[in-house]
Amino acid sequence: MKLWDNNNSVNEKIIEFTVGDDRLNDLYLIKYDIKASISHAKMLYRSNLLSEIECDKIINILNEMLSQAEAGKLKIEKEFEDMHSKIEFILTDKLGDIGKKIHTARSRNDQVLVSIQLYLIDELNIIKTEIKSLFDLLINLAKKNKNIIMPGYTHMRAAMPSSFGLWFSAYAEILIDDVISMNSTIEIINQNTLGSAAGYGTSFNIDRDFTTNDLNFKTLKYNSLACQISRNKIEKNTFDTLGNIAFTLSKISMDICLYSGDEFQFISFPENITTGSSIMPHKKNPDVFEIIRGKCNSIQNLSNSASLSSTNLPSGYHRDFQLNKGKIINAVNDIKECIQILSFCLSKVSVNRKILEKSNYENIFSVELINEMVLKGKPFRDAYLELKSKLSSGEIKFPKTVKHSHIGSIGNLALDKIVIKMKDNY
Repeated sequence: MKLWDNNNSVNEKIIEFTVGDDRLNDLYLIKYDIKASISHAKMLYRSNLLSEIECDKIINILNEMLSQAEAGKLKIEKEFEDMHSKIEFILTDKLGDIGKKIHTARSRNDQVLVSIQLYLIDELNIIKTEIKSLFDLLINLAKKNKNIIMPGYTHMRAAMPSSFGLWFSAYAEILIDDVISMNSTIEIINQNTLGSAAGYGTSFNIDRDFTTNDLNFKTLKYNSLACQISRNKIEKNTFDTLGNIAFTLSKISMDICLYSGDEFQFISFPENITTGSSIMPHKKNPDVFEIIRGKCNSIQNLSNSASLSSTNLPSGYHRDFQLNKGKIINAVNDIKECIQILSFCLSKVSVNRKILEKSNYENIFSVELINEMVLKGKPFRDAYLELKSKLSSGEIKFPKTVKHSHIGSIGNLALDKIVIKMKDNY
């Protein structure tokens, strides 16, 4: 069944090519299309385009479908082009001509757009919850390990003292930036586009304010053409915010791969989190973190892909937009899974308290010694050159720790302020 059927026989190859993976992707969206259809039916009744009896009958069937969809029991068989045709078929099959009235004053264009919006609002808020859980874990790890020194690196060379408290809480605070980005994206998405039809409105006297309130949108997208122009812009903004999260997850995963390696040994994980080699029996591979890194790097590329898919397209709807539907669903699923598995693994992490016993980290306290010379009255540049000369000649040796050092550390007050910042933006 096709909502656009014009009695012409379209080649089956054309149908399958243009439908693509829509039936599979629409299984994620169909409950939102049903919810929007329920709201649309209520609005049609308020606009005297459905009788009360017709409205009640349509909503009863839609509620039955919604229960099936939420239970994962509503399928979209091959004879249907998409979720929209499946929903309308069931209504028509059960209600006859009454069911055919559901498409009054709307188009598949605003149907799919509002379904994607409702889906993304739900999913982005779920992702925010997952981020908050990861944030809490990182803050707890930072507090637990805030006084354990680890070497800080620049240019892949040992540089200055750092601490596990600084490292864990750095990623916690960066996650706040990701939440701020998500809030901005949700704000953009949270504008009702239902009723814009194919992008040029309808001559029916419909009540778009009603559906805005009924579907819990924050506001209405007033210009009908702006609704259609926002298609793909919504996806791009979502890819941008998912890319920000992916950037954070990819970078910490790279740190973990590096710091858990034999050359560093800063951190370790239980054997049941690492994997093995088919040929080298001693190997304990960080496959899980490499997959997180790989998936997140791919997610970061999607924003550019969305930009290219709409480059130079004029206003109005174009079928090109369909190609981003599956990408955005996959990206949402991947980022949720990556956050969850990273949280699980980090809850098992152990830190090495004896890193500084390695001789190659002796010089990381050089800046501390310069600072002590400056505090005694020597100009910084003179202290720097003097110490550099002594290092070159092997004249000086550094202690394993420097008393009263604040370099590379983070205190409880700063950690508490990071927590407050998350509360303010969550």
